[in-house]
Amino acid sequence: MATAGSPRPSTPTRERHTGARPASTPPGEQLPPIVGLNLRRLRSKRGLSLERLSQRAGVSRAMLSQIELGRSVPTINLLWKISRALGVTFATFLSEQPARLPVVLSARTGKLLTNREGTFTSRALFPLDGPRRSEFYELRLSPGVEEHGRPHPPDTCENVVVASGSIEIGVEQTVYTLATGDALLYPADQPHFYRNAGSVETVLYLVVTHDGPAG
Repeated sequence: MATAGSPRPSTPTRERHTGARPASTPPGEQLPPIVGLNLRRLRSKRGLSLERLSQRAGVSRAMLSQIELGRSVPTINLLWKISRALGVTFATFLSEQPARLPVVLSARTGKLLTNREGTFTSRALFPLDGPRRSEFYELRLSPGVEEHGRPHPPDTCENVVVASGSIEIGVEQTVYTLATGDALLYPADQPHFYRNAGSVETVLYLVVTHDGPAG
């Protein structure tokens, strides 16, 4: 783009607008300190000891301590338990510094969470700059994987679209089968699950909308 006072704009190039830079630190090494600092901040703000939070979340005190110290990356299910116990959104733990638009969210440096087996991953596709009413994720499920989602706060909705593969989503007593290109909007303040009954990896794009304050 042209600098201030330039007589005419220069021609934009692809390289100048990608914003891609070599990652100085692998994503897996960036995540523990961010989650740890946020966990300690949220716990202290609510006046909870590690022991008290452990009882609320059903997570061992030792594990909470390891997370706060940045020595352990919690699994997706573990982070859901802690977020529910603290009454905050999932993304609150991943917040770093406020971002200014436009922002390039590089696939190489994105915050990636996974289950213990590595068969289900969740990648945030929005700036992690604080609480928000809507969150956008990319989900990937390996063949044969079933992942259960814990209830979100009241009046939370999820809207999912299948980018590739197929998925079965269970909400209340109904199972919805979606093929590539299909979408589903459903209340997420109750137990729900995702199941890849196919033979190839399923890729989903998920928007989570919170009706009330996000954190």
